[in-house]
Amino acid sequence: MPLVKTDQFKRADVRLAQIAKALSHPARIAILKELARRNECVCGQIVDVIPLAQSTVSQHLKELKEIGMINGEIDGPRSCYCIDSEKMNELASLLGDFLQMVNCACRDKQC
Repeated sequence: MPLVKTDQFKRADVRLAQIAKALSHPARIAILKELARRNECVCGQIVDVIPLAQSTVSQHLKELKEIGMINGEIDGPRSCYCIDSEKMNELASLLGDFLQMVNCACRDKQC
């Protein structure tokens, strides 16, 4: 079996990179903000506030769902999405640990 380069990094670092990649598009940030504002939302309502085509919004929702940042349920022709608070807590913890470590290291070196 070939060695995957990410296998050589800490699991937390790989996970933070995966989440950061999923959040790297401003449309995904806007979608998460809209879901947070509404607490629950159907795709059509998201399309009404995001300046992108429905198919493009759906693709961004798929990316967020695959990484676990949102949950989604299909109810006939409608899809309902909401933020996964457990995953948001994971992100806050990973990002907080990372930023604290980088900030402390930088202060120690007087960058």
